[in-house]
Amino acid sequence: GVHYGTRRKLAEVGISCGGHKARQIMKQDYETYDYIIGMDSANIKNIERIVGYDKDKKVYKLLDFTNSSRDIADPWYTGNFDRTYEDIVEGCEGLLKHLLYE
Repeated sequence: GVHYGTRRKLAEVGISCGGHKARQIMKQDYETYDYIIGMDSANIKNIERIVGYDKDKKVYKLLDFTNSSRDIADPWYTGNFDRTYEDIVEGCEGLLKHLLYE
């Protein structure tokens, strides 16, 4: 299930997390999807370990689409779900701009 801190933050901003689930990335996802996005450098290393060499430049950190290609603040370590939410909103806005103007 979704972590209680995440559920609380999403409820606070009016976003439902019902009906969503995570799954492990699979090697064949590389051929299926145009973008494979991780939250931090550790995610990217794990993604590349699974999918192999990123020959088509599909693997990104979410904040690569912003002016600051930093890692998303991980609330598992920080306990700060507000900061994580702000980082993700910034990254999603940057990704949408990238998709609209690429």
